[in-house]
Amino acid sequence: MEKRNPFFFTADDADQLARSQAADRANEYLYRVLDIGQYMLQSGAEISRVEDSIRRLCTSFGAQRTDVLTITSSIVVTIYAPQFGAVTQTRRVAGQQYDLHRLELLNQLSRRICTEYLSLEETEAALEEIRKVPQYPFGVQLLTYALISASFSLFFGGSAMDAVASGLIGVLLRYLDRVIRQLEANAFLSALICSCVGGLLAASSVALGLGESVDMISIGNIMLLIPGIPLTTSLRDMFSGNTISGLLRFSEAILLALTIAFGFAMVAALM
Repeated sequence: MEKRNPFFFTADDADQLARSQAADRANEYLYRVLDIGQYMLQSGAEISRVEDSIRRLCTSFGAQRTDVLTITSSIVVTIYAPQFGAVTQTRRVAGQQYDLHRLELLNQLSRRICTEYLSLEETEAALEEIRKVPQYPFGVQLLTYALISASFSLFFGGSAMDAVASGLIGVLLRYLDRVIRQLEANAFLSALICSCVGGLLAASSVALGLGESVDMISIGNIMLLIPGIPLTTSLRDMFSGNTISGLLRFSEAILLALTIAFGFAMVAALM
């Protein structure tokens, strides 16, 4: 049998090489698109927004067909074009830290990519800038927690002393939440610890004469922990047709709320 020169390429070989290079490039683009989708999902975006953004981004990068399946913890995307064939990537999404400012920046970047047709390098640079955007300073977060706790305590009928006590406990709960996040603890364990500590501090403040009503102090702190954004997002997902993802988020939000209620109730029963 005649040996084939390994350095001799036919037209078919050249086509296969070009197709392979195009597929590698498509994988790189799709990886960045999944980065954007992951950050959007972690920042609190609803499923329909994530899937629509991914479709539009893949189309702007040259895909003729894009199939996306997104749930709360996973994104699966398959794109197709004659130049590179079918390319599929899966991304496991772990943990969520709601940040509506980052979500707004990601939305702006998605629109910019679709209108200006940014290159891969420009997209990477823009994503890096978004990653470096700082969150609110920790001092501002403490002040916000104190104001929220005190305001809800007054709103539900608490006295001025109850509001002050609830605000101080809100500050301590923010410190505790920061420590727990650094330890990367489970969300349900974190909620249980914060609710138990909040209930214990509320009862202690009344016992020491710093407050008048354990219930009024506790209700201000409970509002800090209630998963309002996940619950609202789950309903939006179900109304937009993403029933599975909506039910998953809804179940998680309800279980988290029950965990918070159990923590405060357990401390109240013991005290």
